Amino acid sequence: MNYIVDFVNVSTTGLESSPFADSLAGLRANEARYFKNKYDHDFTVEPAATAKQAIDLVSRVLLERNIVIASPPLEATSFQVENIRWTYVFYQSGLSINVLYTLDGPAPKRAVGFKLCEGMEIPEELGSFKFARQKSKLAGTIRGSFFVIKGEY
Repeated sequence: MNYIVDFVNVSTTGLESSPFADSLAGLRANEARYFKNKYDHDFTVEPAATAKQAIDLVSRVLLERNIVIASPPLEATSFQVENIRWTYVFYQSGLSINVLYTLDGPAPKRAVGFKLCEGMEIPEELGSFKFARQKSKLAGTIRGSFFVIKGEY
């Protein structure tokens, strides 16, 4: 069942099995607020069991860097706003991965972003990345990193 993420009344719906459910819900709500404010888009997620296409895309892109995420995915979403395709996967460990992929334009932007919710350790598979800190009213302290996508997806 699809779930429209409410960033006013933050809920752990779909994330209950994560030891960081509250923090991960805040991180997810932070993303929902961004898309609503910038693009007037309702950020909708679905359970991992029905979001195989989105999860498979993220897994394929991560293989550019030989990264395989050990934690099971809980939810995912894939959508397009303007000329950008976005794909998000939220993992049980408290990790969120997004793929930003512009579909046209003179200088396409294509990147993978990693966000760690407050309180979680950096996963071993992401140990080579440096993470910057960002404060969020909804998610506390978020640590994030990224890499540029080289391939075509």
